Amino acid sequence: MQQAAAPKISFVSLGCPKALVDSERIITRLRAEGYELARKHDGADVVIVNTCGFLDSAKHESLAAIGEAMAENGKVIVTGCMGAEPEQISNAYPGVLSITGPQQYESVLEAVHRALPPAHNPHLDLVPPQGIKLTPRHYAYLKISEGCNNRCSFCIIPKLRGDLVSRPAGDVLREAERLVAAGVKELLVISQDTSAYGVDIKYAASPWKDREIRARFFDLANELGELGAWVRLQYVYPYPHVDEVIGLMAEGKVLPYLDIPFQHASPDVLRAMKRPAAQDKTLARVAAWRAQCPELALRSTFIVGFPGESDADFAYLLDWLDEAEIDRLGCFKYEPVAGATSNALPNAVPDEVKQQRYDVLMAHQQKISARKLKRKVGTRQQVIIDEVGPTVAKGRSKADAPEIDGAVYLSSRRPLRVGEIVTAKIDRADQYDLHGSVAGF
Repeated sequence: MQQAAAPKISFVSLGCPKALVDSERIITRLRAEGYELARKHDGADVVIVNTCGFLDSAKHESLAAIGEAMAENGKVIVTGCMGAEPEQISNAYPGVLSITGPQQYESVLEAVHRALPPAHNPHLDLVPPQGIKLTPRHYAYLKISEGCNNRCSFCIIPKLRGDLVSRPAGDVLREAERLVAAGVKELLVISQDTSAYGVDIKYAASPWKDREIRARFFDLANELGELGAWVRLQYVYPYPHVDEVIGLMAEGKVLPYLDIPFQHASPDVLRAMKRPAAQDKTLARVAAWRAQCPELALRSTFIVGFPGESDADFAYLLDWLDEAEIDRLGCFKYEPVAGATSNALPNAVPDEVKQQRYDVLMAHQQKISARKLKRKVGTRQQVIIDEVGPTVAKGRSKADAPEIDGAVYLSSRRPLRVGEIVTAKIDRADQYDLHGSVAGF
């Protein structure tokens, strides 16, 4: 008897790494139930679009992706952050099968089952223990919590994703162990507010192997550092207890890398943004961190053109960057987001001024980046290989997160493998990238 063809799902995942993890969880459940993934919409039975709703530009991208799926397939299930406010989607595309908000995995699965019943009963051995990953095999995002307790005036993430909900430390560590056993060489620890991990559950301990581990930022980072993979900490607010983790970096337990979304430096702008964590002594703390761990790389994001940002505020930010020497920087021009309290603030900055400040800041940062990278010429750096070519491989140093930071381009006397970690001699640098050759394995 001929076996029925497995039902096929086409999947679009938009937005941040946290949304990517949501997509991985949905796909893992569907694959366990016998569904297959299709490469094209017109070859699928149903399309799932995981949307982003953080900025208007992200909403436009999400609506365009839904429209494309409707045009090419017609049977579309929508989930993700934009689904938390479904009217905009249903008004534009009344024919979508289902709209759900972020983290509503069961609702997505129910919508799939209604539109396309599974071909057979679930067999969990169809799925590897680490689940289905949308990243390359050698690195993976490890989400430690959902939601956020902060109420930054420009942000609607708590409205979309709710308040902070931390995972038990034992659950996180078991997932991390499965990933490393499956070949993952780099764990990227993410959440909306990574350093607030555990505050909602009063840092409760949970079993891990032969001991109890508290749900604390330091304790979790310390245990992850025992698994033998690179551990990269992202979306870390500069609360006082972050200082403790710098010691783990100095010891080599976790990567000497902190992704801290400072967003601005001017005290007046930070107050208007309602940013968490006291930032008035940030420069002194950055200097202390680097004294303890000289290899520390700092990545951050900043917003220019926030309502009320004066020329003096912007000049303050540029001076602050000169002293902080942020290694990697992303910049956004302020966008009013529906539902954000910052929309009511006075003294909106004209678009042409936002663009001018953006251009000035990025040119300013380019010089800082080039100066910092030039200091690495002649040094040896560990590099994880992301891509291999006929003559040159592309990788990342410990100072570079995938997709958002710079790269290291390497020549080698022998073929390299994706996911391999090598020692490289750095021969030259440009504004954002390093170039060199493999010096050891």
